[in-house]
Amino acid sequence: MDQQNEPGVLRIGELSRRVGVSEHVLRAWESRYGLLHPARSAGGYRLYSEYDESRVRRMQTHLSHGLAAAQAAEAAIAEDQPGAIPSHSDDAVGAPVRAGLVGCADALRQALDALDEPQAQAALDRLLTDFTVETVLRDVLLPYLHELGDRWAQGTVGVAQEHFASHVLRGRMASLARGWGNGRGPHVILACPPGELHDLALLAFGIVIARSGWRVGYLGMNMPILDLTQMTLSLRPNLVVLAATTPMRFTEVAPELLQLAALAPLALAGEGATQELAHSVGARLLTGDPVTAAERLAAS
Repeated sequence: MDQQNEPGVLRIGELSRRVGVSEHVLRAWESRYGLLHPARSAGGYRLYSEYDESRVRRMQTHLSHGLAAAQAAEAAIAEDQPGAIPSHSDDAVGAPVRAGLVGCADALRQALDALDEPQAQAALDRLLTDFTVETVLRDVLLPYLHELGDRWAQGTVGVAQEHFASHVLRGRMASLARGWGNGRGPHVILACPPGELHDLALLAFGIVIARSGWRVGYLGMNMPILDLTQMTLSLRPNLVVLAATTPMRFTEVAPELLQLAALAPLALAGEGATQELAHSVGARLLTGDPVTAAERLAAS
């Protein structure tokens, strides 16, 4: 059957959920690069096929190997041709791709530092159109947030600027998390222990693990362990992940963590987690940056 004429069965929202790419980015890939070929329903809605989904996934693979968006789309489309040999885009990684990422990251930083929300959103749109979610999180957003925290601690930025940037980035990350409770894979509950108010790294972890098919229950910052324990008893998740920026957040509730680990597999993450601490409460230690930690967990 001609792939171009495969009947469309997916609305764009469902396609977005399946591949973990926002509707905005899918429309951009369709209009700019001709990646998708939707049919029209009787009511005028775009309907996408399984082949459209396959092309998006191939494009994501090429993006993860470092190709710019236009090159990744061209490679994904070319692989639809009869007799096409899958390309190995690792060979195409070069300085121009990295320079494009750095340039977009600089534009985002300047906009956030200038409290310019429209320009910050435009920079985020460009990043998420031209690079994978994992690349944007690992190489741009999380390093910026870490640097912002350092600058705030040094007094070179004020509370207002830190709150502004965090609010803008949290909003965009929350949009990437939409529908992550619909996964069909293992069920993971994510939370920060009592007193921990920094959860954006955990949010990034959740976004990446959900893109691997895991079903995510996100409880966020400052979560009472008693309530978390009750939820664990009720839902019986495959894993509970707690993240904190200082060891004190874990040690203050160590007895409760021991009880929690007896109910479900428990993992500790973040700068406050150590191997010794994890071992003392019967938990697993997740190492590396949040994106890498989620990728390792999904592959294990």
